[in-house]
Amino acid sequence: MPHANAPLTETGRLRLARCVVDDGWPLRRAAERFQVSPTTAARWAQRYRELGAAGMADRSSRPHRSPRQTRPRQERRVLHLRTKRRWGPARIAGRLGMHASTVRKVLVRHRAPRLADLDRATKQPIRRYEHPHPGDLIHVDIKKLGNIPDGGGWRIVGRATGRRNRAATPGTVRNAYGKPKLGYGYLHSALDDHSRLAYTEILPDETRETAVAFWHRAHAFFAACGITVKRVLTDNGSCYRSKLWRQTLADAGIAVKKTRPYRPQTNGKIERFHRTLTDEWAYAKPYPSERARRAALPRYLHLYNHHRSHTALGGRPPASRVPNLCGQYN
Repeated sequence: MPHANAPLTETGRLRLARCVVDDGWPLRRAAERFQVSPTTAARWAQRYRELGAAGMADRSSRPHRSPRQTRPRQERRVLHLRTKRRWGPARIAGRLGMHASTVRKVLVRHRAPRLADLDRATKQPIRRYEHPHPGDLIHVDIKKLGNIPDGGGWRIVGRATGRRNRAATPGTVRNAYGKPKLGYGYLHSALDDHSRLAYTEILPDETRETAVAFWHRAHAFFAACGITVKRVLTDNGSCYRSKLWRQTLADAGIAVKKTRPYRPQTNGKIERFHRTLTDEWAYAKPYPSERARRAALPRYLHLYNHHRSHTALGGRPPASRVPNLCGQYN
């Protein structure tokens, strides 16, 4: 494309060339008429003689040879470290004895995807998807969290005091080695694929009966928000492979989908939600007890659904994508 101050466009070049070649104008007269140098007028006239009107298009300014360009073998090593090790330009440069700026140019030249766009497990570019309407797909998953003893866990008070607090907390049992064991809480979560609207409960186990009872409450939550659930996606956990789970969803007219074995990234939206939940709620501050942490969960879920900006939604909260959600402006 011609720059802003170029006197000739492709149409102007063609007119100049036709004046010289077809009408027999002298080069100096044509150059003066179109306000270019005689050398430029001669170049476009010669291209018109050789290629006709097609010769008026811009040509690449890239040189035919680049003797100082990085060798293909070295470029392959750069791309290998990028995709297999997920390294950035500085680290690749240190490994191969190159300049980081050179590595960056190689990556740009080969259109290597950003590290943030590569799957952590497969090192392949992430294929992102989003269903067009709320309820088209609901992600369901379970995350296990260790319970906090009364008085604080080892993250707050240290391992020795944390052990004593755990032993003194009601409900603590001893494992086979005689050490106090407080048990776990199980985060059962359901997340709408389109809006990212989330519903979570902390339950005592991950049995099929518990999972089905949770889904009844989650289904009621989405229905109250005006969302009609059509499909549910889960991993291959035993509770989701049970006949009770399949029959419960089938009775409600909901299709059941499963992720591929050993491919948790297929259910990546809820995996990322659980990561956000642990960072911003579960381990966001030193809770003095498990009761205090659980008491803070409803407030955080309201913040997440109604007020927290979401990067995948253009900085808006999930409630902004559910038109019928009551109280979304609270």
